[in-house]
Amino acid sequence: VAESIPAEVRMISGCHDVQTSADANITAFELPDPAGRRGGACTAALLQVLYDETNGAQDNSADMSWVEVLRAMRENLAAKGYSQVPQLSSSRIIDVNEKMDIVKDPEGTKRAVLIGINYVGQQGELSGCHNDVKNINSYLQEVLGFERENMKVLMDDGMHEEPTFENIVRAFKWVVKESAPGDTVWIHYSGHGGRLEDQDGDEDDGYDETLIPIDFQSEGQIRDDDLLKYLVQPMCEGVTMTCLMDCCHRCVRESSV
Repeated sequence: VAESIPAEVRMISGCHDVQTSADANITAFELPDPAGRRGGACTAALLQVLYDETNGAQDNSADMSWVEVLRAMRENLAAKGYSQVPQLSSSRIIDVNEKMDIVKDPEGTKRAVLIGINYVGQQGELSGCHNDVKNINSYLQEVLGFERENMKVLMDDGMHEEPTFENIVRAFKWVVKESAPGDTVWIHYSGHGGRLEDQDGDEDDGYDETLIPIDFQSEGQIRDDDLLKYLVQPMCEGVTMTCLMDCCHRCVRESSV
């Protein structure tokens, strides 16, 4: 695996393939100064855990392990009436009892690609994906010290770069090109996910999981194979990348806790 995926990549997704991620009323999660009432339940549950652990301090001092974070997320979701089961996958064998470190090397540059798609004016329009991006953006900058110039934000709100197939892939290529050993990368996607029939025989269930860009009807969906090709496999050794996929259907194979 280390030869095909040199970087350390961890992905958190909001649910099993058979579940759907919720476009939820997130006021019950009691986030500090949330961007709005609606959002992804997975994103809100993770942020509640992280904020509670750091008390909003600007550092990477959270001492919770991976398993503790995932279980706390699941408890938060269940307490609000959601049946989602957060999932974790990693490019390396991971001891889930070890501390969850988003930033391993504080001297490295921190970069992020944040994607929120509400599908404004389309069938299946969502209402909370922009808020997810804004809330994650606030946490990354205010708590973990990410800098605005090292972050790309794609949203269909008329003010940011449009989250088209081409622009999303271009953002992935940008973060791969700019990242160096010791750097930290955060990838966030909030929007619809889907499944398409597998094209190359690498899926046990016969389907590729997908992200659905705003122009999917003309340009198609972003397959898990595309994520491997443009983001995961070319990321260089020594980079720590954490991805949060708040959508129905995961885009990676995972193990649950």
